[in-house]
Amino acid sequence: MKILFHTMKAAILFVACTAIFYYGILWVTDELSEFHRYDVPEGNALKASSVAISDEDRSLLQRLTLFLLDGE
Repeated sequence: MKILFHTMKAAILFVACTAIFYYGILWVTDELSEFHRYDVPEGNALKASSVAISDEDRSLLQRLTLFLLDGE
């Protein structure tokens, strides 16, 4: 009888912790879905690349160098 009581207590604790974790993940997902990553930045934004040459104006060597430097 004592073993059954301890087993039920552990099962209830497990279900409670799982439910708390599940609803916590749902809350975090809901909070982050409101965050728009691709909005235009506000304030003093800097360009990510220091090279301001368009893709059409780059030579093959410049493109290869940027490819190797970026590690892509």
